[in-house]
Amino acid sequence: MKRIALITLPLIAAVGAVAGIAAVRARSGGAAPSTTASDAPAGDTAAIAVGAADGADAGPDGDVLSAFAGPAAAATATPMPRRTADAPKPGDPAGTPQEINFLTVCRFSHRAADDPIVFPGVPGASHSHDFFGNRTTNAASTYDSLRAAETTSCNRTGDTAAYWAPSLLVDGQLVEPLGINAYYRTGGKDPASIQAFPAGLRMIAGDAKATAAQPLRVTSWGCFGEAQMRPQATPPTCPFDGRTNGLKLTVRFPDCWDGVNLDSADHKSHMAYSMRGQCPASHPVPVPMIVLNVRYATAGGPSAVLASGNSPYTGHADFFNAWDQATLEQLVRNCLNASVHCGATGGGAPLQRRR
Repeated sequence: MKRIALITLPLIAAVGAVAGIAAVRARSGGAAPSTTASDAPAGDTAAIAVGAADGADAGPDGDVLSAFAGPAAAATATPMPRRTADAPKPGDPAGTPQEINFLTVCRFSHRAADDPIVFPGVPGASHSHDFFGNRTTNAASTYDSLRAAETTSCNRTGDTAAYWAPSLLVDGQLVEPLGINAYYRTGGKDPASIQAFPAGLRMIAGDAKATAAQPLRVTSWGCFGEAQMRPQATPPTCPFDGRTNGLKLTVRFPDCWDGVNLDSADHKSHMAYSMRGQCPASHPVPVPMIVLNVRYATAGGPSAVLASGNSPYTGHADFFNAWDQATLEQLVRNCLNASVHCGATGGGAPLQRRR
């Protein structure tokens, strides 16, 4: 996909400043299983090239890592019109709504061997995870504790949800991620039918115990900044300049809910993937499909493995819905239901100001 030309809008000045901040570096050297990101300005940990006025959204799985409002930016932004980058992928039916999305961009928050979904209340019981979004997430986290914290590493102030993925090691050394893009998409379903996730929903996508490649529609590897690269089952060796490209892990969450349970014994059975734009009868409630891109300041390569089993095949991610529910419902209504591409800053929801 060719890069989209910049559109001259007042927001360009603020967003463009973020893109020019110094290159990020991989942080390795066998870091301990529990670390916390600094409170440096967004650009220090997210200096990825900005490609459009809506917060650099470069398409359905674009390479946005900087969408925090600058000092002169308004606290809210209006939806952007659909652009060429949002057109259906090759092979998609004409007019498919699949590429409509809103996006939340979150910096790395902290690292810990905790998992409040799989091992609630048991600190240190999990493999190492990297956490994004809610800054307080730990083994003891509950919906009430996450909501009470009211703190997030995401550009949308209302996104106090918790996202986490297994830590990455390259040549045996832990690599600190740059951050995530969490795309909330229609998944090809009827946009008007999609409902917001219920408060407190928990789910896992991918298999932490996989011993062979998982389906690429669930989890895959790729290179951010390389739009033409096809998804890979193992980490490729990516172009890496410390700023605009590097390794990424993609995890796609199921987008149909059973309408009853906020969790299940395996943390998956209450959810299902839609097929050809339809939810199965067993899981009749259409919800957004979260496409989570985790980006790393490394080229990756054959030595890149995940802390879950020291394997490249165990890609997975967890989601604990602790959004401000009114904000989430507003974004679903203004963006997905209305078939408006909102990208990283549209939809009318407040944005964090860049410190």
